[in-house]
Amino acid sequence: MKPPPRRPASPALRIAGTAVAVLALLWTVFHMIVGGQALWGVGVGAVGAIAIGIYASQRSLAWKYLFPGVAGMLVFVALPLLYTMELGLTNYSSSNLLTEARARSYLLDQTEVDETLSMAFAVHRRDEGLQIVLTAPGGAAASLVSPILTEAGAAPTAPVAMQPGAAPEGAPLDLRALIALRPLLMPLTLALPDGRVLGYAGLREFGVIKPLWKDAPDGSLTNQISGVRYAPQRETGFFEDADGARLQPGFRVNVGLRNYARMLFDAEFRGPFVSIFIWTVVFAGLTVLFSTALGMTLAVALNWEALKYRTLYRTLLFLPYAVPGFISILVFKGLFNQNFGEINAILHALFGVRPAWFADPLLAKTMLLIVNTWLGYPYFMVLCTGLIKAIPADLYEASALAGASPLTNFFRITAPLIAKPLTPLLISAFAFNFNNFVLIALLTEGRPDYLNTKLPAGTTDILVSYTYRIAFTDAGQNFGLAAAISTLIFFMVALMSWAQLKFTRQGATK
Repeated sequence: MKPPPRRPASPALRIAGTAVAVLALLWTVFHMIVGGQALWGVGVGAVGAIAIGIYASQRSLAWKYLFPGVAGMLVFVALPLLYTMELGLTNYSSSNLLTEARARSYLLDQTEVDETLSMAFAVHRRDEGLQIVLTAPGGAAASLVSPILTEAGAAPTAPVAMQPGAAPEGAPLDLRALIALRPLLMPLTLALPDGRVLGYAGLREFGVIKPLWKDAPDGSLTNQISGVRYAPQRETGFFEDADGARLQPGFRVNVGLRNYARMLFDAEFRGPFVSIFIWTVVFAGLTVLFSTALGMTLAVALNWEALKYRTLYRTLLFLPYAVPGFISILVFKGLFNQNFGEINAILHALFGVRPAWFADPLLAKTMLLIVNTWLGYPYFMVLCTGLIKAIPADLYEASALAGASPLTNFFRITAPLIAKPLTPLLISAFAFNFNNFVLIALLTEGRPDYLNTKLPAGTTDILVSYTYRIAFTDAGQNFGLAAAISTLIFFMVALMSWAQLKFTRQGATK
């Protein structure tokens, strides 16, 4: 029995739902624009308008299913990529985090206490509350006493009028009590009889607080104590004086292709970068080569019909792939320990040597290849086992009648027939190991490092771990340069993906 047909929503209900969605969208966009995010507001408004148009219409049935996927791809793939590319064109770093307006505002908020006009203070506790007593340095002038201040609630926003008078009896509060009262004392301003207004200048004194910088119409800042003028340099992203001295913090500016040019033309940066790039390609290539060779060898051996307990062997050999990778990596890190690791214990017992796996660059790279081959060969073993099973058995029977050896069968039958379907998977594995950050981060952290480099760089770093160090660890958090390298990595991986798709398409058509 067929279910009854679904009745469409009434026009009034559909119109009401659309109106609510439009109002919610307009409210969101308005608040984003008012909050200073005009570009984001326009983007959200455009995407929201398209979504409302699609789901309010009765004719766009296909797009109702396609839109979530397309919108997700734009938000989670295209938008981060464009943002990364935009960052690669800037000097965004730990010293250039702010916009020019925010950097100027930060500097203009800096103040200087005039020590010649400062007055020591003490706080006395009374039954009704607290009372502040000001005295000039050395106690030469008469004391100035504040009215009773309550401890509860917020501090007075208006200046507290100080009047001449005798200090209250009893000892003032000690330093520990003053520290506890800092939330009340810091926002206080005290108005003196001569018109001066004092602000909180420390645990011992109130003083006349003056702005340290003076803003000029041309955007420059002048130090009111030294009189030195600092002009904004939009090529470097800093306020600089005539001698090139810079103020911190700097501000974010567009530097064009400077980060990309640095990779090519800065000799001190290009040297480690080129070495790391070559090692990345070698690391990914050798990992795929060794893992494929070992996995294919085991697959061919386990395909031998006369071998007993083949299922048990396959299960045991697949275990490295079943164990979480980070656990295996940390286990190997202990095994390769120079002083306490089991590998060096065996080598010392057999040959009397204890290799410095983590200190010698060549040994560290060898260790990485060993560990990564161990982690990767089960994948290729399973792939090759399935591909070998798909080869017609009569080819091997005919080869046996011709008296061919197992090596001849492998090179004349097995390898040629599995090479084509295996090629796209090899490219995919190469792209994965090209960005194998977890192995480098957990096993060597990119070390041992190169010496005398502008930015810290490790001999076992690959591009992705090198980029991480530049962006987040010990290289000054140079986000702009890291974004430029990330963009380069993206295009390399995209090229590999394109090659994989091309080989896959060719394999499917033949």
